[in-house]
Amino acid sequence: MEMHSLTTCHAPPERADGEELRVQAGLFARNDLSRELLDAVPTLLAILNAQRQIVFSNRALLNFLATTDESTGRGLRPGELFGCTNARLMPAGCGTAEACRTCGAVNAILNGLAGRGDSQEYRLTRQDQGHHQALDLRIHTTPLRHQNQQFVVFTIEDISHQKRRSALERIFFHDILNLAGSVQGFCQLLADQPGDPDAPEMLRLIDSASSQVVEEIKAQRTLLAAENRELQVNFEPLNARAMIVQAMETYRRHPSAQGKQILTESNGQDLWFQSDPTLLGRVLGNMVKNALEACREGETVRAGCRLANDYVQFWVHNPAAIPRDIQLQLFQRSFSTKGPGRGLGTYSMRLLTEEYLDGTISFTSTPEEGTTFQAAFPLNLPFAPPRGA
Repeated sequence: MEMHSLTTCHAPPERADGEELRVQAGLFARNDLSRELLDAVPTLLAILNAQRQIVFSNRALLNFLATTDESTGRGLRPGELFGCTNARLMPAGCGTAEACRTCGAVNAILNGLAGRGDSQEYRLTRQDQGHHQALDLRIHTTPLRHQNQQFVVFTIEDISHQKRRSALERIFFHDILNLAGSVQGFCQLLADQPGDPDAPEMLRLIDSASSQVVEEIKAQRTLLAAENRELQVNFEPLNARAMIVQAMETYRRHPSAQGKQILTESNGQDLWFQSDPTLLGRVLGNMVKNALEACREGETVRAGCRLANDYVQFWVHNPAAIPRDIQLQLFQRSFSTKGPGRGLGTYSMRLLTEEYLDGTISFTSTPEEGTTFQAAFPLNLPFAPPRGA
């Protein structure tokens, strides 16, 4: 048994050594009916040993990995094979980081090793040619006792398109229909009571609701283009304070801001940098919207910008704390605390910030200090600010 590091935050870290792996692989390498049946299954399938390491991959999985070498991936754990970013957080690898506590794949495997078949969703973030790639998978595990040894049959189903469609349908058929219904209702009131003294306020509400409809549609179009690597980025000189003020003002009349205070803080610095105003506006808008949705009536959302080590850093704070199990999943696509099909806000923030705007995004959250999201962008100034700025 190999013990590179016994440090773990979740699953056991021990691994089988090379000789043990070779013997286990040999149990599934013979040209018999069971091997032919496993290769005939069109689903991606692997056999894992008691240490969660791959000892056999069927033909579908080898085709997915673009190889015919049956030893490909042998000894690796699933997260290591598929490039999961969490698999590199601890020396002992896949399953041992704190974030792995919420991993559907690891937990399904552990249940399989305990003799219970399981099926769980697995939100995987991997590095693909320098870019983050998000996959939504469904994992099935089945206990297998073979030659007096414990194994798990591990199958993988890609449900990324299904989850994306579900999220988009939820947004369009729920949120946008609600907004459109508000517009329709106010228009009907104006038609029925043309002389109503509240007409100016109704017109303001119609304008606000219709603007939100347009913004939701634009946001989904931007996200789809970003995931398809079709997004056009146009960098130009921007004033940091003007951008955060604009984001805060945009949401001042949003339904999520009702009964809450919005404050923009200034440190007196006039910071100019280069970025795409539309994409940056989407990131900052999501930061503000999420903070407002986390607040209760009477609470305050604060935001600002500052210079931090040659970076322009935007920050948005709200007094609510995020539970630790939610923190570990916040930037994953399809994960949301708002219900099924709503997990696009924080995911799109990271996608746009890190993949298109050369920035980084992070957060801190404690019961004592509340939650602060931070987005930082390089203060590269190979230009002069616009005249009169």
